[in-house]
Order: sequence, then C-alpha cells, then structure tokens
Amino acid sequence: MTEIERKYLPTKLAGYVGFVVQAIVNNFLPILFIVFQDIYGIGYEKLGRLIVINFATQMFIDFITPKIIHKIGYRRAAFLCQFTACFGLCLMSVLPRIMADTYLAIIISIIFYATGSGLMEVILSPMIEMLPTGNKSGNMAVLHSFYCWGQTVVVPLTTAMVFIFGRENWMYIPLVWAIVPFINMFIFLRVPIVEPNKEEKQSTFLELVKTPKFVVYMLMMLCAGASEIAMSQWASLFVEQALGVSKAIGDIVGPCLFAFFMALGRVIYAKFSKKVSFTRLLIWLNLLCFICYVMVALCNIKVLSLVFCALCGLSVSISWPGIYSAGARNFKTGGAVMFSAFAMCGDTGCALGPGLVGLVAEYTNLNIGFLAAAIFPFIMVICSLYILKNKVAKGNRT
Repeated sequence: MTEIERKYLPTKLAGYVGFVVQAIVNNFLPILFIVFQDIYGIGYEKLGRLIVINFATQMFIDFITPKIIHKIGYRRAAFLCQFTACFGLCLMSVLPRIMADTYLAIIISIIFYATGSGLMEVILSPMIEMLPTGNKSGNMAVLHSFYCWGQTVVVPLTTAMVFIFGRENWMYIPLVWAIVPFINMFIFLRVPIVEPNKEEKQSTFLELVKTPKFVVYMLMMLCAGASEIAMSQWASLFVEQALGVSKAIGDIVGPCLFAFFMALGRVIYAKFSKKVSFTRLLIWLNLLCFICYVMVALCNIKVLSLVFCALCGLSVSISWPGIYSAGARNFKTGGAVMFSAFAMCGDTGCALGPGLVGLVAEYTNLNIGFLAAAIFPFIMVICSLYILKNKVAKGNRT
C-alpha cells in the first residue's frame, strides 16, 4: 500500500460504512412487511407504495444534491447524509407510537431517512472516484459491494431482533440501526476528503443529455435499479409465502443469498475489471438476470426457485457500479451532475421495479409480479448491445 493509499484509507472506510447505512435504510423495512400485514393490516399495494416513496424521495434528493454540494462541499454534505439517515430511523422508532395513523407515521420516517440515502448515493461515489488512487473501476465495485455486505448483515440481524423484541415491539429495531449513521457522521468530519476544483469546467445536465450515449446510460441505470431492487425487496416475502417456508428461513435464504452473490460478483469484478470487457460482461449477466426472473416466476420446484433468486444477485452485481465508472470514463467533465443524473435514474428504477411487482401481485400473485419485472434486464441487454455496437464502430476496447 502506497503512502497516498494509506492516507485516504479512512476516507474509503467511511464511504464503505456509508453504503452499509444505505443497506440499512433500504432493507430493514421489507423484513417487517409481514409484521405490518399482521398488526396493521397493510396490504401488498400499500407495502409496495412504501418502497416507491422511499426511492421516489431519494430520486428527488438526487436531483438537488449537486446544488447542495456546490453550496456546502462534500464534507458537510457527507455529514448531513448520515445525520438525516439517523434522524429518520429515530423517527421510525417514535412516530408510530404517538401518531394515530401508523401508516402515515411510517411514510414520514421513510422520507427523512430516504433523504439521507439519496444524498449518499450522489456524494459517496464521486468522493471515492476523486481520490488520487488507481483502479477506479475496481474501487467503485468494492465500494458498492459494501451495500451488499451490509444487506447480508441487516437482514438476519433485523430478523433476529424481531424474534428478540417481539413483533409488537418492532419499533426498537430502527433505533438500534440508527447507531451506525450516528457514529459515521462524526467520522466524516475528520477523514481527508478531496474537494473538486470549483474553477474546473463541469458539464450541465442539458449538455450531457444532448449526447445519445448519456441518455442510454441513464436508461441503463433505471433498469439496473429496477432489476436489483425488485428481487431484493420482495425476495423475503416471496420465499415465505410463495414457497411456503418460515419467516426466518425466508429472510435469510432469500435476501441474504441474493445480497451475498451480488457482493461476491462485485468483489470478483473489482479484481479482474482491467482484464474483461465491461459491456460484453454486462450483456451476458443481464441475460442471466432475465432468465432468473422468468425461472423464479414460473418454476414450481422450490430449490430451483431459491437458486435462481440467489443467482439474480450475481447477475445484477456489476450493473450499478460499472455504469458509474463507465460514465466517469466517458464523460470526464460530468462531475456531481452526472452522478446525480445516474443516481436519480437508478432510484427511479428502484421505485418502479418493486412497485411494479407489488402492483401486479395485488391483482394476481407474486410470481406474475416477478415475471413482469423481467422486462428490465431485457431492456438492459438491448442498451448494452447498442453501446457495444458503437464501441466496435469506433474501434474502442470492448
């Protein structure tokens, strides 16, 4: 490890924990869906709406974050994102106890911690990208892998806390998780952070969106978010109800296996990113993703359904961080505006994907909901072929 890498290691570690915080706010609540159904009688459509509100809030914050960064800089923005995530989790513990409308209390809490998550999505990736270290694509993949590792911890521990505290005392769970961003927000005040040179030209969104390739990347980010979160958010409930196993097994076998394989894919890609064609690999993995959604929806063999649910995590592993790195290579003056646009599109997909599954499941069943979501990896394949065709035409490495 070089002197520069040692200097910025604490910054990377704070960024890794930031992605764990994202994993907390995006994944602890779906584990409580069964609890919400049993205690409050909240149906599929309303549960799906909670996911949509979470990512719709993040999408809005993605849009305004470049202005926030311009005003207060990356350090204060990093502190702010951890603070709002912590505050929202604390509200989730308190508001349902004091408000008559529990569903509204949950929504208000989600809006606050989703604000923190939206800030993180735009801030953390360029913060790591700007560090004066090598293997940018690999670093991005490792950074995003901590979201997956966080999910593999959040899901079983949340399940364990439901058992320890009891379903009626679920409100203690978000309070426990709030400890993580509470500590990390003070760490961000001390670690070395590279602030961008404000005198350097940064592209505007209108300048970027005039490039067809950028628009394709935006569509790919939308589909990447939808493909990843549609399976991730509904895996627990699918394994429990559609496959007829217990909640504990559903929570661990479904989302945890999905997250583990997604993290594994990102770590492997980080090691070999310089030796493989990202675009070609993206095509093959999204073909696998399409097959996984179809097989989860149509396969009546429980073991095979679980296998394809887990493999879906591997199939979506490189999409989100890979597109970020590809965008940074292709649009060198994109800066925070580019990351904001990508994050906004990704979060739009994160809302559309599980929302579509929930809406279709409300009138049919979860299997048909997953079948409908197979459209997203299919679109990813088409977009990747378009990118590959243009690269080959220009004689670039593919």
